[in-house]
Amino acid sequence: MGHAHVYAHEIMHRGRVPMEPADFVPDWADRPRKAKFHPDAETLPLPATPPHTTPQQPVPGFTLSLLSGMLRDSYGLTGRRLAVQANTDLAALPHYTHANWSRGTASGGGLYPVAVHWAAGPGGPLTPGLYHYAPHQHGLRRLLTGDVTGDVREALGPGAGTAGQATQYLVLGVKYWQNAFKYNSFSFHAVSMDVGALVQTWRLWAAQYGLRIDPVLWFDEERLARLLGVAPEEEGVFAVVPLTWEGGRRPGGGGATGAAARHLDVERSRRVLEFETLRRVHRATEGRAADRPEPGALDAAAAHPPRGAQPQPLPRPPAPPAATTRALRERRSSFGRFDASRPVAAEQLAAALADCAATRYGTEAERPGGPALTSLYAFVNHVEGIAPGAYAYDPAAHTLRPVKAGPPGPFLQRTYFLSNYNLEQAGAVLVPTVRTTAVLDRVGDRGYRLVGGTVGAVAQTFYTTAAAFGLGAGVALGFDNISYIEELGLTGSDEAPLLIMLLGHERPRPADFRHEIA
Repeated sequence: MGHAHVYAHEIMHRGRVPMEPADFVPDWADRPRKAKFHPDAETLPLPATPPHTTPQQPVPGFTLSLLSGMLRDSYGLTGRRLAVQANTDLAALPHYTHANWSRGTASGGGLYPVAVHWAAGPGGPLTPGLYHYAPHQHGLRRLLTGDVTGDVREALGPGAGTAGQATQYLVLGVKYWQNAFKYNSFSFHAVSMDVGALVQTWRLWAAQYGLRIDPVLWFDEERLARLLGVAPEEEGVFAVVPLTWEGGRRPGGGGATGAAARHLDVERSRRVLEFETLRRVHRATEGRAADRPEPGALDAAAAHPPRGAQPQPLPRPPAPPAATTRALRERRSSFGRFDASRPVAAEQLAAALADCAATRYGTEAERPGGPALTSLYAFVNHVEGIAPGAYAYDPAAHTLRPVKAGPPGPFLQRTYFLSNYNLEQAGAVLVPTVRTTAVLDRVGDRGYRLVGGTVGAVAQTFYTTAAAFGLGAGVALGFDNISYIEELGLTGSDEAPLLIMLLGHERPRPADFRHEIA
């Protein structure tokens, strides 16, 4: 049994047995920057993207304009958040240096530790090289000139399939300190979800144009860390995303160069702390191309058949009233603004359940058309036509199976650790579960990153669907996981509830700051 099993156990029990260091207090005055900083690198502005219109037919591949739009709507800054709400950081937000900027992708604690790098090869719009996406400038910082896509292909190894035939790659790294300064040992769990949320945003965005996003998780991580110019113990390389480029060509004869980024990130914090638990789980889950599982390896770790009593049919999900791009621009966390006086329509709950159940991370370890890794449960508080209680969702039949009757509000609030939400006021609370230990048994410790990414992808779908239907939403990790296992009757199974997703109407006419007219 690898260390990822140990870490998974500690995560599930942290509500009852605090993870070390239990007495940790963040040093907010010495926090890191909110993004990487390369002071001497040239920054190339990305083009402005025209208003989105759905094409009549799929496009042949990405262009610089499309990539710019996808980056802007996923990790770019789309507006300032300064609404009256119940989160603990509200007092700091009026100060511009502590401004909270909205992004299309969700992130644990709003910290956004994922670094997006573009290995641009021949046939693209830029000089081949290695670039870093700077979200605050919506530009590309050139870290190295020269075609390094051969290095990426070598790191992917011979079993990467079509990913090994690309000439343009997005490489996703996680700078641990950017999250660990606040969440210490818990940070690895959170950032794994952050990567999945970002990839899912790209999948949703690209699907509008008939383009696919298929992340690769197994590769020579140390080789890519050298290419990015990062210390492997300080930054993990979590995914490589090959891009289909318009007019692109097949790779030429150029192979690996052994090059490394010339411009390196400069840390702001005077003191960077190390956490032994974080170091161990990083080392345990490091990727090697030779360890890549065969397609279908995860079939044995698929979600169990839905359980529960006599199924209750759900209405057919309606088409979302807002397009994906608009939904991403309007996505936000509701932070205490839920209003139980306006119940959620059953059709809206049905749409959220169906969309979340259909979400896949889409990695090379998942067989196309294969079974899902996630199960979905719903605690219903205030939904039209559905009695309060806990339910299991059956995606094949599109029904809810009762698990426990009665209003769940007292349980939900009693087992939530923070003060930024009143869970009883939400219309429903959705809970995705994954058979974490089964995944690790099938594909090894690297599978922990896949588990986190899968759940993060579900959370991003949830946020996007809620925004498309004009509903409030929130995703939280601060709850007693074991109590949810007990409440849902999952004791003795290997299903792990890893986050909770709150859905409901918000209070009308909220006080907000209109940054666009300020």
